[in-house]
Amino acid sequence: MSEHLLLAPLLESYFRRRLTKQRNATPATMASYRDALRMLILFAATRLRKKPAALVLEELDRDLILAFLDELEEKRNNTIATRNACLAAIRSFFHHVAAADPASFGVAQRVLTIPIKRAHINVTHHLIKAEVDALIEAPNPRTPRGRRDRTFLLFLARTGARVSEATGVNANDLQLERSHPQVLLRGKGRRDRIIPISQDLARALTALLAEHEIASHEPRPIFVGARNERLTRFGATHIVRRAVAKAVNIRPALAQKPISPHIFRHSLAMKLLQSGVDLLTIQAWLGHAQVATTHRYATADVEMMRKGLEKAGVAGDLGVRFRPNDAVLELLNSI
Repeated sequence: MSEHLLLAPLLESYFRRRLTKQRNATPATMASYRDALRMLILFAATRLRKKPAALVLEELDRDLILAFLDELEEKRNNTIATRNACLAAIRSFFHHVAAADPASFGVAQRVLTIPIKRAHINVTHHLIKAEVDALIEAPNPRTPRGRRDRTFLLFLARTGARVSEATGVNANDLQLERSHPQVLLRGKGRRDRIIPISQDLARALTALLAEHEIASHEPRPIFVGARNERLTRFGATHIVRRAVAKAVNIRPALAQKPISPHIFRHSLAMKLLQSGVDLLTIQAWLGHAQVATTHRYATADVEMMRKGLEKAGVAGDLGVRFRPNDAVLELLNSI
């Protein structure tokens, strides 16, 4: 078999040329695609009883990749979303193969016809205002850690930021002196956005910066750990768990909910939707690439309304309703 069909040079050119230079992929995308292709190669090597370096492209045919995707779900118990994410990485690689090696176009084309698997969309879990407030108030304000925890939880609740966005914020990303304070969030896929922040969050951030003697123009992280390093995803999760452990004494229902840092994002989205903010505004606020992602909140809201009517003995079909968004800032400060 010809050398140009060996996997090694194609993989090297994919990561070095296509993702890095042509696509300008983020480190997170690079890591995700690397892990997906690594799992595929190890699966193929085990299945074909060959060393990974000895694999050739034609051995990664459509049937083998379908078997790999099935194993993700059946043996690894991965979700359909994870399966589709792995398939996206594989398809990206085979797009590169088709362009880089015309002789392999047939192999690539057969792989590229593998469809994304449709998944059932569950109703999005979220918290009511009283539960969010209980979590925010849980940390001890008399300790440095408690003040940091409270500000971090307030940041998640008021901005709807992803964990990586919240932990990645630096002091110079904030504009707290404006009449309407705002923050720059660095989203997935370099989708940066500037969003307004509430007055209570602005006050908490101002106090936190002063406590740590951080000037507003400095590119220093706002949320740091015990060793003064940037807060990690694990640290963020630990903050939320500590707050839940204390808040359940006031709100016992919290013990029955799957609470992670991401639930604050869902909770803000549902609050905005139920207050009349349109989906396009919520999409821009949360940094979703597609409005279809945002639409699940409308679906969840309709489902809750339907269950309420059924409980009250009222039948009928409900449609998604949108109201004009003319007071988002006022709403933000009233949350």
